[in-house]
Amino acid sequence: MTRKLQCRTLWTQVAQFRVFPAMALACGTLLILLFSVDSARGQYYPPQGPPTNYGANPYLQQQPAAQPGYAPQPGYAPQPAYNGQPNYGQPVSAPGGFNSPNPYLQAGPGGPTTAYQPALPPPPGMPPSGSPMINPNGSPFNPPSPLDSAPQYLQPEPNTTPLDVYVEETRTGRFMFGVAVNSDAGVTGQITIDERNFDIMRPATTWDDFMNGTAWRGAGQGFRIEAQPGNQVQRYMVSFTDPYFLYTNISFSASAFYFDRGYYDWSESRYGGRLAWGYRLTPDLSVTTALRAENINLFNPRVLTVPELNSALGKTDLFSGKLTLTHDTRDLPFMPTEGHMIEMSYEQAFGDYDFPRGGIDYYQYFLLNQRPDGSGRHTLAFSSRLGVTGSQTPIFENYFAGGFSTIRGYSFRGASPIENGVRVGGELSWLNSVEYFFPLTADDMVKGTVFCDFGTVERDIAIRGENFRVAPGFGLRINVPALGPAPLALDFAFPIHSATGDDRQMFSFFFGLSRQ
Repeated sequence: MTRKLQCRTLWTQVAQFRVFPAMALACGTLLILLFSVDSARGQYYPPQGPPTNYGANPYLQQQPAAQPGYAPQPGYAPQPAYNGQPNYGQPVSAPGGFNSPNPYLQAGPGGPTTAYQPALPPPPGMPPSGSPMINPNGSPFNPPSPLDSAPQYLQPEPNTTPLDVYVEETRTGRFMFGVAVNSDAGVTGQITIDERNFDIMRPATTWDDFMNGTAWRGAGQGFRIEAQPGNQVQRYMVSFTDPYFLYTNISFSASAFYFDRGYYDWSESRYGGRLAWGYRLTPDLSVTTALRAENINLFNPRVLTVPELNSALGKTDLFSGKLTLTHDTRDLPFMPTEGHMIEMSYEQAFGDYDFPRGGIDYYQYFLLNQRPDGSGRHTLAFSSRLGVTGSQTPIFENYFAGGFSTIRGYSFRGASPIENGVRVGGELSWLNSVEYFFPLTADDMVKGTVFCDFGTVERDIAIRGENFRVAPGFGLRINVPALGPAPLALDFAFPIHSATGDDRQMFSFFFGLSRQ
């Protein structure tokens, strides 16, 4: 009991030691503020009668202080009229010892205690000294608060003209259709409906909302419906994006999809959805977190000699959470010429399979030369992508290589590990490319490229020299604005080092055509 009493007494002393100085500091601050407010009122505004224009507009005139019906400030002599002209920063004083801190006010003539600077001539268009306190357009002048130190200039700047600007919202919705063919996915069609000013909270209430285009529009959200039927690949997707989710700086996106692909060793279909939230830390740095849910169905196996493939046949439920950090300074999304992009990600999958996955992607672009007008750019590009996944990863989530988007010089998935004649992929992927782009025409429509792709995909987490692939080559990039933003690509690659069982393909290409 004695010990608790001592502790309580000690705590009371400490509390008093903390509270009393704080109370004294707060009281002192309050007194200083009150004194400052009272001083400001005494210097700038009489308690009765119209306020003066000290600290407000240097070109507006003060009412004569001796005007009938207005009493002067107690303790101060009645003030003469001021002509409101700037005195080039020199403080002035009024009769009776009333000091004005405003360098833009010029004191009236004479006084018992203070000498006054001579008045300056008024600027063009300004009223002469002693005019009533009015705005240039003839309306009464209402001065700001006496504590508002920011000057308010009501007189327009010289040589300016007021303008009325009328703007009309540009087209935000697009309907596109097209066709594409490439060496990885065959022939695919494309039908897209894209609205960039969507409003999910503004449904149509009348038929006129549809006719005048106000239904589902106006909030700056994105809505996209995409269908890509093809002879080898089919993909259908609906997505919604909100760059300011719940009126915050957090972006949000949601999508639902269906995907079907016939591979050489099996066929695969997927349907599911994805939710993602992003936040931009700096103009170039952003972080994204995403949740994925999919149902995967493997069917029509070519052979039944691989246990890993046999165990994955049928339907599988897969869920995952992913965290991504991206730093992007590229100047263009298609064919960038300078800047870099670094993306680091970690994903944890669970459901019927439980495994981790991590990756680092690095893209760097160096601008070597250009014409004085910024065209004719020569660019050196380097990319490196490293991916690692856990040993429990199913075959349909393994890494594969070969084809236009990975290592040119090989067929699609043709540079991947093989087991009993089936390409099963691997747990490690390391893909690299060095490429030099240069213009071939004056309008930059046709560009040439020389490149070297190299890397490997390994069955487990180890890099073996006998599995390393190297394929140099050259190609063309043809930009036709009427055919879409992505250039037509033609590449020839010549593998000089391959692994056993690789399927070589010297020529790879991509053609796309879209109209809107």
